[in-house]
Amino acid sequence: MPKGRQCTVLEKKINRSMTLIVNVANEQLVAELTSALEASIKETVLGKKAAIAFSGGLDSGIVTVLCKKYADVTLYTVGVKDAYDVKASEEMAKILGSRWRHLEISEGTLEEALPEMIRITGTVNPITLSFEVPLYYVLKYSEEDTVLGGQGADELFAGYSKYIGLSRETLADAVRDDMAQLLNVTLMHERAVARHFDKTAAYPYLDERVVSFVNRIGMSGVQEGEVRKPLLRDVARSLGHPELAEKPKKSAQYGSGTMVAMRSMAKKRNMTVREMILRMKDDLK
Repeated sequence: MPKGRQCTVLEKKINRSMTLIVNVANEQLVAELTSALEASIKETVLGKKAAIAFSGGLDSGIVTVLCKKYADVTLYTVGVKDAYDVKASEEMAKILGSRWRHLEISEGTLEEALPEMIRITGTVNPITLSFEVPLYYVLKYSEEDTVLGGQGADELFAGYSKYIGLSRETLADAVRDDMAQLLNVTLMHERAVARHFDKTAAYPYLDERVVSFVNRIGMSGVQEGEVRKPLLRDVARSLGHPELAEKPKKSAQYGSGTMVAMRSMAKKRNMTVREMILRMKDDLK
């Protein structure tokens, strides 16, 4: 065989071997991550009735699939009547074979909800409030005492679109800042609401086993070019639900229609959303 031909054949063999090694390594990571998530969920819900704050997307979808193994599960989706999340979640709930409820947002219910959120948590940041409205509704109106969600997945697994294209160093800094915001602001808000309604808010993606797993593999293990949360997408596929892996992402405040409703409320008052929130806070005094 000519020397050049021998080199080409050898290169192909090496490439096939490297692909096999990468695939095996990825399968092992997927299995480890799935095991960590499942262990957390099992400990939280075994033998209970559980509510899931469900957007119909990847993060809450994985939680749903694993949670159904151990608990009687109801999915709750919060949004205005024709919201993106509502339509997508109802369809996904049918695919997953899960009981589903729509908790509808309207300007009327927000008139009551926003001041109550401010009173319970002291939060007056409009973005935080708009993002947290869906979980507030689930915690308030769900019949179950335990509520699970997908919080932490975007931070741990570099899921935000703003992370795409960042250098490893810049990405690590951004994730660190966002995780600090999540732990020091978001979770404090959510736990205050949960306590108020005598519920338990559980966070499978923030379980120490999951966090330790991510810390061990590093950012290079959770980000892959412009594909967001590739490892979690592989987890969904391994669980037999590739449709979750392909689901496009939309931020909670926009997917639910909350921010649009809040802007409409503020406009009717001839105010900005921030001015409206501050007025609501003052009216509580």
